[in-house]
Amino acid sequence: MPYFLDKLKNTPDGDGNLLDHSMILYGSPMGDSNVHNHKRVPVFLAGHASGQLKGNLHVRCADSTPMANILLTMLHKLGVNVETFGDSTGEIAI
Repeated sequence: MPYFLDKLKNTPDGDGNLLDHSMILYGSPMGDSNVHNHKRVPVFLAGHASGQLKGNLHVRCADSTPMANILLTMLHKLGVNVETFGDSTGEIAI
C-alpha cells in the first residue's frame, strides 16, 4: 500500500497529483473471519477526493457502526445522492 500511495502522490494530475484527486478505501469488511464478524473493522481512506476529504484524521466509530456507513459517506463525497447503502445508518464525519 505505501508503494501504491507513493506512486499516486508522485504522479502529476492537473493542479495536483493523482492522490489529491483520488479516494481509496483499503480494508476488509470482516473483523474476525472465523465467525464472519464485521465489528471493529480497521479500514482507511487515502487521498483527498479533489478536496472532499480533509486528511490526517483518525475516526473511531461507535461499536456496531455498519461498514456501509463509510461507503455511503464515500458516495456522498462523490456526489451520488442516495439515502442509504446496504445496512447503512448514516454518514461518518470525515
